[in-house]
Amino acid sequence: MKNRLFFIIPVALSILSFSSCTEDIELEPESLITVNSFWKSPEDARGGLYGMYNQFREEARANLQYYGEARSEVMGHGLQNADFRIKYFENTMDASNADRDWQRLYRVINYANLVIKFVPDIDFPNSDDKNNMLAQAYAMRAFVYFIMAKTWGDLPMITEPIEGFDAEATFVPRSAVQQVFDFIKGDIETALGLFPDNELPSGRGIWSKPALSTLKADVFLWTGKRLNGGAGDFSRALSAINDAETASLSLLDNFSDIFANGNKGNNEIIFAVRFIDLEVGNNYFGDMYIAGGDLGSPNIPSDIKEILGPGGGFNWWAPSAEIRDQFTNDDQRKDASFIEIYTIENGDSSFHTSVVVKGKGFEDGGVRKFLDDIVIYRYGELLLMKAEAKNALGEDPSEEINRIRLRAYGDNFAAHEFVNGTQAENNEAILQERLFELAFEGKRWWDLVRFGKVFEKIPTLRDKAGQDHLLLWPISQSTISLNSKIQQNPGY
Repeated sequence: MKNRLFFIIPVALSILSFSSCTEDIELEPESLITVNSFWKSPEDARGGLYGMYNQFREEARANLQYYGEARSEVMGHGLQNADFRIKYFENTMDASNADRDWQRLYRVINYANLVIKFVPDIDFPNSDDKNNMLAQAYAMRAFVYFIMAKTWGDLPMITEPIEGFDAEATFVPRSAVQQVFDFIKGDIETALGLFPDNELPSGRGIWSKPALSTLKADVFLWTGKRLNGGAGDFSRALSAINDAETASLSLLDNFSDIFANGNKGNNEIIFAVRFIDLEVGNNYFGDMYIAGGDLGSPNIPSDIKEILGPGGGFNWWAPSAEIRDQFTNDDQRKDASFIEIYTIENGDSSFHTSVVVKGKGFEDGGVRKFLDDIVIYRYGELLLMKAEAKNALGEDPSEEINRIRLRAYGDNFAAHEFVNGTQAENNEAILQERLFELAFEGKRWWDLVRFGKVFEKIPTLRDKAGQDHLLLWPISQSTISLNSKIQQNPGY
């Protein structure tokens, strides 16, 4: 309805089961309490906080991957009709077919705003618990605005909770992206001052100070390159990375173990969105696998079938040749990220499709469930952020790049050892390493935008150099129709 909010307001909050704010989030609702009777106790505060995480998980199920990677060169056609996804990887989006919007993201922000408004007035037995909750809300608000600023640019800034219809509070014009980033940085600093320690929580499924420091580095790398922040921003990014590294983090020896369903919350994870069986449905990895019927062809070799196990999901889209052909066979990240399927008929081999195995889930009674956690930040990426910041400051990034390559190539590391070059050469190497390390984790599009390589690296955009409006997403017509003060991004 056009007189409703341009984002959905939570009119009631779920009381959610949990044991402490540092343990795994359990998001099963037990009851509903209206806003008028809420925000009276620490338990109410925790319920509101985990309502925020619940909404964020719904957004992370697919949309973070769409925003952060789908428009890059990573994905292409699979066995099934890719349908609405085609316009992403073929880069044919325009104002008429834009189908993603910011409604749920603003819903997450509204939950954060509620926590920020009401929790300070609640009495807690332990002030650290209160500060931890507030820090998580500020961190989430900063992260969500960061996602939206990278995706759409200028944004309506909603900094107070919307608890009922108010035209003045609801119909807000967009603020300039520089103002949005100033606000993001302010929230980050507020949250850093509130977190009581630099510990990573059990399960690593909620915001923590090390996760926030990683976000800070991410933000300052972006503004350093995209908003002319320069050396000052790169120095702040490097300092934040050094702070995050003091936490209990390490690279796992086996790359595939990072994503194993039975190894969630491992020592490489900084922050991940938790997916728990019987609590939530499949996430986006199911769209990149292969259905059992498609895997049942007698022409698919038995060793491939054994690797993949029972089929599941649908091969709506698949890793493109553009990315597959860049991996070498001695890189353990290749087989841990995707599998190429060939069929054999009359002795002849032909390419059938490829599937992502980085989030292949698990088998339950012959059914594959795609419930791997969606990793937001991990130590492998933090090291590459450090390499990027150091290189931007004219420092040698060899140590960080080679730590990543040593794990990737093992005994063959000597053939791939990185040697410091020019700043431009190092940037190219870091960007390439991020492709290998973070494929299918929702990072590639934003990496290409940040490094200024979109029109060079993406085949469907190589003939559109100079059309910089394409770096942002068009705003959906439904969003514009719900708020008369929202105008379409220029160029669309």
